[in-house]
Amino acid sequence: MQEVRVRVYKSKELPLNWFKRQQVDQKDTADLEASVKAILNQVKKDGDKALIEFACKFDKATLTPNTLKVNVDEVKEAYQKVTQEQIKAIEFMNARVSAFQKQLLNQKETKFFNEEIAVRTVLQPIESVGCYVPGGQAAYPSTVVMTALPAKIAGVPRIVVCSPSDAQGKVNPLVLVASDICGVNEIYKVGGAQAIAALAYGTQTIAAVQKIVGPGSKYVTMAKVLASTDVAIDMPAGPSEVLILADESADPDLIAYDMISQAEHGTDSVAGLITTSQKLSEAVQDKLSKLAPDSPRREKVVNSLTKYGFIITCESLNEAVKLTNDFAAEHLEVITENAAQLAEKLVAGLILIGSYSPVALSDYASGTNHVLPTGGFAKAFSGLSAIDFMRRVSIAECSKAGLEKIRKPVKVLTDTEDLPNHYRAVEARFTQ
Repeated sequence: MQEVRVRVYKSKELPLNWFKRQQVDQKDTADLEASVKAILNQVKKDGDKALIEFACKFDKATLTPNTLKVNVDEVKEAYQKVTQEQIKAIEFMNARVSAFQKQLLNQKETKFFNEEIAVRTVLQPIESVGCYVPGGQAAYPSTVVMTALPAKIAGVPRIVVCSPSDAQGKVNPLVLVASDICGVNEIYKVGGAQAIAALAYGTQTIAAVQKIVGPGSKYVTMAKVLASTDVAIDMPAGPSEVLILADESADPDLIAYDMISQAEHGTDSVAGLITTSQKLSEAVQDKLSKLAPDSPRREKVVNSLTKYGFIITCESLNEAVKLTNDFAAEHLEVITENAAQLAEKLVAGLILIGSYSPVALSDYASGTNHVLPTGGFAKAFSGLSAIDFMRRVSIAECSKAGLEKIRKPVKVLTDTEDLPNHYRAVEARFTQ
């Protein structure tokens, strides 16, 4: 039986780099960047031909320019390969996410009036979006819902999904069904860094998009970062994370199950506990040692917890809050007394309050989005939403009387910044 040993610290004994998710190997990073750059450049140069070659190399699939795009018959066939229960579950998730995203867009216009100057800001959808949906050994219809549906709610007219095919040249049927339910316009059998290249730069078959969103492997993430100088992306993404902030009132069994559920994402996933209770810390350690080795996907779970799992015991709640905010987790569970009030002081991609709000709630059923900032980027980035598929446009209008009132401060400021022609453009309106 594999043994689980998460890192255990007292807050006063923390090493300076305790919150580093991974020790970055500069050589590995440089090698990854070089490899991904080569893929991007090949797709730029050869277009469809490169996509077909990479599909053969990485997915063992034989494709042609005519079969890169999923056709209507393939979508119809996909419905025959999934259960009615699965379809209803996707429709349930679709409805939850749709309702929440529509609420976000209720205030689409802002108006401001001051001394005969009228300013209003409106939201307009961007023209095209590419959604990357991972494939391979697992199916992620939830990623389709979380990326494509907010774009649909925002009114994006062209929504594209890229997902790798299997060796038979087929995209997972659940991904196809979810894409159809969410109103996706185009689906392509392209995965990996080459999919990001196709979406960013276009090929003979795939027209470039204005923004790329969605999670993926380290190759996909690197491709998005490299392509971000040419096309907008959602956010930097990395291994998935959960941090649990808990006091003595929390149930150690639930915390252990939640850490294990996060660890099953992969061996680089991060699961941590920050607590004010030494008793809880010891109980969770004991539960993890008993539950993890017997859990489904136990190899990934044990490796992840051993490599990146941690438990920190703090002397006060204020100290625990500071460490929690330093970490700025993707998912943060707060299982304490007065958790709702405490949550307003916390920094995370998404905050889940109380014993009945596990990460699975936000992943599948709450209506919130599970495409979230990782690696501490929650300090500056938000989770994906319909707002991310829209641009804000300010529209200003001023009367002659209004412009007259601001002539003097404009003159001072244009003189200060040595931009005399700016003021001349104002003055001309009174001397013509």
